[in-house]
Amino acid sequence: MAKQRIRVLPLGGAGEVGRNMWVLEYGDEILILDCGVMFPDADMLGVDLVLPDITYLREKTDKVKAILLTHGHEDHIGAVPHLVADLGFPPVYATRLTHGILGNKLKEHRLLDKVNTITINDKDAFQVGQFTIEPFHIAHSIPDAVGFAITCAGGLVVYLTDWKLDHTPVDGKPTDLVKLAELGQRKPLALITDCVRVESKGYTPSETSVGEAFDNIFAVAPGRVIVATFASNISRVQQVIESAEAYGRKVLLLGRSMENNSRIALEMGYLSASEGTLIRPNEMNAYPDDQIAVVCTGSQGEPMAALNRMANRDYPHVKIKPGDTVVVSATPIPGNEVSVNRVINNLFRLGAEVVYGSQAHVHVSGHAAQEELKLVLALLRPEYVIPFHGDYRHVMLYRKLATNLNDMYTDENVLIAEGGSIMEFAPGFGKITGKAPVGYIYVDGTTVGDVGNVVVRDRQMLAKDGMLIVVVSIDATTGELVAGPDVVSRGFVYMRQSQDLIESTKNTVRAALTSQNGGRAIQGDSQFVSRKIKDVVGEFLYRETRRRPMVLPVVMEV
Repeated sequence: MAKQRIRVLPLGGAGEVGRNMWVLEYGDEILILDCGVMFPDADMLGVDLVLPDITYLREKTDKVKAILLTHGHEDHIGAVPHLVADLGFPPVYATRLTHGILGNKLKEHRLLDKVNTITINDKDAFQVGQFTIEPFHIAHSIPDAVGFAITCAGGLVVYLTDWKLDHTPVDGKPTDLVKLAELGQRKPLALITDCVRVESKGYTPSETSVGEAFDNIFAVAPGRVIVATFASNISRVQQVIESAEAYGRKVLLLGRSMENNSRIALEMGYLSASEGTLIRPNEMNAYPDDQIAVVCTGSQGEPMAALNRMANRDYPHVKIKPGDTVVVSATPIPGNEVSVNRVINNLFRLGAEVVYGSQAHVHVSGHAAQEELKLVLALLRPEYVIPFHGDYRHVMLYRKLATNLNDMYTDENVLIAEGGSIMEFAPGFGKITGKAPVGYIYVDGTTVGDVGNVVVRDRQMLAKDGMLIVVVSIDATTGELVAGPDVVSRGFVYMRQSQDLIESTKNTVRAALTSQNGGRAIQGDSQFVSRKIKDVVGEFLYRETRRRPMVLPVVMEV
């Protein structure tokens, strides 16, 4: 009987925001739904990206039939270049714009000719192994986004992520409610749905409402208008271009990812601008400030993004000055608030007028609020629901929303999944039946997986209390202290102002390396001496300072 069940598990994206990756398994065939990255938390020091953990799939790569991508945001496609080789290069199915953005990433990783990319649309079903897959359009903050209805002998599963019911989207294509209603008539076995905005009552405002706010800003701005947003938010870029054209401004696209994504969207027809509207940085000085608009990266305070560099007077093309109006058209991702506030403060110091925050109406979410979640749940009426793409509180609030909606849903029908939760479904059966190994896979520079939890904990310890290096030379035969100890502090104390503590530390090491019997040197190899130094110095420093720096002994045998 267990072989007739559909197996579903998240390798990322459940109980967290980011690195979305789901596995749908039936019989001997596997589909991967999305393959995204998560940006590191503040305590993941030095880490650039966090990937899903594919340990569960490493022995099953021959069963992986396809990767299905819903849209072009980083948290849904960013891990493909890092993981596609380890997954055995399965074909990747996505819409035109999503493939365009992904193709640029694959090219950077020199994988473009190795990955079989298959373009789909939001109308035509296709077959992958035993699975029939029906894409359908969903409104989000990037065009060409889709959900998937996946049918196999075990039943129908609907994968609906990053969506809202925007009836007036910028691209003119609202969420396909007719398709959702039709799927509801087919009695879906399970719905996997985004729930990150479940705390917000009512409906999420339309993306076009941001265009009205932009028009109001462009109408009165005395100088340049600089708008920072996500590079993949093509609809937002389109609205800046339209407002700029309405008020006679030229537009610059700044930031590497902004330039790349906008170029792809322009080539594919998802972004439009009148001839002569878009100019290059070297042309900007030919126009007065009140005829210039800039769209750039950096809405999350990223250190090397265009807006942060402008705020630090480090960007070659744009120098912030009084009269500039800077619009931060995004909400800080949790963990980025400090960085964003620092950038905003620096912009104010440079004399700019900064427009930001929910009261300015320069950003709307791409995710569904409570009434939208209720409506789609009522249309689809799945037997089981798996909320995800939200923190733990979000999935618990979604369960409460669903169980209050009607008598169809109880706590048993709304499954609370965490990373690696193995869920199995059949008509009348839906439970978490196991747990797959799932952890964080870190990208640091160009390496994937070399930095693990132990390394990150070491970095946290170094950031908290610093380090102390103790260098000694011992006689290889007798164990007698020949030279040292020398002590070097980094991030613990400033040595010139802590001479007494440093000398006391040296005396502690000397005493530890000499036995109490006549002052003879201790016997033992360098590993024993290292352990001894680490123990006694750690105890001494905690007793004296109530701090625990990382103690690194360096023992040389002579």
